Amino acid sequence: MGVRGLQGFVGSTCPHICTVVDFRELAERHRSEHPGSTPTIVVDAMCCLRYWYTPESWICGGQWREYFSALRDFVKTFTTVGIKLVFFFDGMVEQEKRDEWVKRRLKNNKEISRIFQYIKSHREQPGRNMFFIPSGLAIFTRFALKTLGQETLCSVQEADYEVASYGLQNNCLGILGEDTDYLIYDTCPYFSIGDLCLESLSTVMLCREKLCESLAISLADLPLLACLLGNDIIPEGMFESFRYKCLSSYTSLKENFDKKGNVILAVADHISKVLHLHQGEKKLEEMLPLGPNKALFYKGVASYLLPGQKSPWFFQKPKGLITLPKQVVSMSSDSEPKQGVPMCADPEPKQGVPMCADPEPKQGVPMCVDPEPKQGVPMCADPDPKDGVPMCADPEPKQGVPMCVDPEPKQGVPMCVDPEPKQGVPMGADPEPKQGVPMGADPEPKQGVPMGADPEPKQGVPMGADPEPKQGVPMGADPEPKQGVPMCADPEPKQGVPMCADPEPKQGVPMCADPEPKQGVPMCADPEPKQGVPMCADPEPKQGVPICIDPESRQGVPIYAHTAIKQKLPLGADPEFKLEASMCTDPAIKQDHMHMEPEVKQVTMVSDPEILKVARAHHVQAESYLVYSIMSSGEIECGNTLEDALDQALPSQAFVYRPVRQRVYALLLGDGRDGASPCPTVKEWFVYSGNPLRHPDLVRPLQMNIPGGTPDLKSLWLNQEPGVQGRRLDALLGCFDLSSSREELQAVENPFKALCCLLIYLFVQVDTLCLEDLHAFIAQALCLQGKSTVQLVDLQLDYIDPRAVQLGSLLVRGLTTLVLVNSACGFPWRTSDFMPWNVFDGKLFHQKYLQAEKGHSVEALVEQNRSRLTKFHALKSVVCKACVKENRRIVSRQHGRSQQPGNRPYDPDHWRRYSPSSGWPN
Repeated sequence: MGVRGLQGFVGSTCPHICTVVDFRELAERHRSEHPGSTPTIVVDAMCCLRYWYTPESWICGGQWREYFSALRDFVKTFTTVGIKLVFFFDGMVEQEKRDEWVKRRLKNNKEISRIFQYIKSHREQPGRNMFFIPSGLAIFTRFALKTLGQETLCSVQEADYEVASYGLQNNCLGILGEDTDYLIYDTCPYFSIGDLCLESLSTVMLCREKLCESLAISLADLPLLACLLGNDIIPEGMFESFRYKCLSSYTSLKENFDKKGNVILAVADHISKVLHLHQGEKKLEEMLPLGPNKALFYKGVASYLLPGQKSPWFFQKPKGLITLPKQVVSMSSDSEPKQGVPMCADPEPKQGVPMCADPEPKQGVPMCVDPEPKQGVPMCADPDPKDGVPMCADPEPKQGVPMCVDPEPKQGVPMCVDPEPKQGVPMGADPEPKQGVPMGADPEPKQGVPMGADPEPKQGVPMGADPEPKQGVPMGADPEPKQGVPMCADPEPKQGVPMCADPEPKQGVPMCADPEPKQGVPMCADPEPKQGVPMCADPEPKQGVPICIDPESRQGVPIYAHTAIKQKLPLGADPEFKLEASMCTDPAIKQDHMHMEPEVKQVTMVSDPEILKVARAHHVQAESYLVYSIMSSGEIECGNTLEDALDQALPSQAFVYRPVRQRVYALLLGDGRDGASPCPTVKEWFVYSGNPLRHPDLVRPLQMNIPGGTPDLKSLWLNQEPGVQGRRLDALLGCFDLSSSREELQAVENPFKALCCLLIYLFVQVDTLCLEDLHAFIAQALCLQGKSTVQLVDLQLDYIDPRAVQLGSLLVRGLTTLVLVNSACGFPWRTSDFMPWNVFDGKLFHQKYLQAEKGHSVEALVEQNRSRLTKFHALKSVVCKACVKENRRIVSRQHGRSQQPGNRPYDPDHWRRYSPSSGWPN
């Protein structure tokens, strides 16, 4: 995480930038300097999970009671000395970081494979050096902290950016985390969670000012240094040859330093001695070998700029720029943006027009900041436009500024994507752009993105509008889609291009939704805009399927997707264009008169702004899981799970719970069966064995079977009438396809109701689960209620069974799925009823599993407790009767020994129970 090599450099080469500090002293100093202000530490929770998870056992599914206790002690230590904690969790994966996310997930797969090899060889848990955090830890940590009364927030963009912004804007004591990006942000002090000692309440503070002093550079140079070294946005290999050249010419090599340390010193030396000589006179691309990566590099640098901050490395007022008076294009997600976000355009964009912007500048990150922003946003214009190449759009186009206008707009919108994307798609410009949105185009942009578009436009929305927006909306895609770009493409995705294709393309198929087009083509956006939303437009929109309509658009712009797109030269396109697709903005651009910043309205999967606002609020307050991502961008992800890739008898949790997610999609987005709306498609980045993660799985909603029909979201979320709670429960059970078991489940006491629902679903879905598995799940939940944390800590296991390890993870992933379903249905059940510390303990389940495998009696499983025995039989009866209704008879493993892994041929579908509502494809 963070800047490549910087953590080791700080520890070995510049240890003097690390200072041991006492939080008590810092808090007292803060109170004296800021009377009435509570000293606050903003915590990057994702960096702290490994620190917080102190239980010795981690392999069995999680020691949740112990973990909850450790979190309580952590919080209490700070609150006792009057320090407030604010926790931030990742709420999404930014598109330019998707490659890094995939790389880590694939690396984790290898680690998990080694873990299972070790378990099979040694029958014990590996050492801490192979530690892998239990499944669902980040999700349940949010709810644990909220239970402990802590302010817990979930990001709507990259979490470290929101953490740094919060720390700066709220005058926080500092940031607690483990990410060298916090050394690059110009924000409050950065404290290491890895060096934190709770007993003394001391840790190490890493001083960015001392780092700059050691490197002979300024604070404003740190983002440039970070990008040249490589980070989560800029691949490490992108500037490897440049770093080698810096190292070769560096005259102060330290023999006692390692190579990486010398590389950092050499690059910093180049910045201070070479680049500074021409700062303000030459652009970065004239001083650095940016090549086709120029736009990505600018974006990487700008991603470190917090609200109100500027970079001296963004070239100011180069020759040949046009300035729009008193207009700044806002990229803020705030409906009332406080910070202007200028955009930078290259006057000679042969390699593309860089957008110096944070991937998701929720707070209004300056993108290319003009020292005199009142004079407007510079726009690039070629001094000698040839062949009718579109140029910058002037607010007064009548003055002769050529634009990309369809000469025959009656034929539709020009933005089709070629199935073989050798030919780019320029963007149509509104003949009368009211706001004067800057754009730039080069006559022969070999690598470029027209109209100020970044090659990886995660947030930036290059500005253009359709001359007749009623006919559709143009599309955007990454020119180098490393992960695969779902588009209107060849129905045989041999090129690695996933698609949402119907066998009969005449019907039209909606595109996959992605908030950032590097990985695909998003369909929607929040009415409080956060992300650029490129789309695919059908050249013959009458045959297309309208995906959604922006509630704020006066034009009512439908988004079209169509699988039958022939290879044509887009209207208004230069034949020399070689990018895959350009970008567009919604035609409804409103002017904020107070800040003189237009608000760019965007399209989302859900068109109701009231519902989106509620979903966003639940997301930000960390009260829901995945719901807002589904509704806003149509893209979700799930990381690694402890699953044995070689155990062919147990399916991956990604497949087991997919039908549930599909019904949730139907609830949130509709299933398109009414004919009035299209069938939406959700992109799933789920890790499972055999998935190379080159592109997402495109998943359609599954029709729900709910008595009385599927309720609408307003009635589920906003209606407070007495009978609505029953409808919410109907929706929840409908997502699990268990409406027929409503009465039996209603009779079950808490907290076992949710557990029984989950067990019924699991045993119906997975044929290879047996009676002993059911006994172990129920017995551990009952015994957990009577055990203290100390008893659970002292519990010892005879050995570790790899199948039990996977079963534990499968159940915990089911609990996270319950969080999704419960929040999507309006919270019919109390969240506490399916928190793992109330219904599951890894070691306890493992103990019961081993006992059941050995043939122990039910009385022994419930530890000879008569009350538990009565409850055991009652819960078992509910699960078994519900399974019988679904033609699933749960039998003992003794009847199926021949079906154990290794004794049967591989059949990838043998565990799937097909039914009209199962959700599995034919």
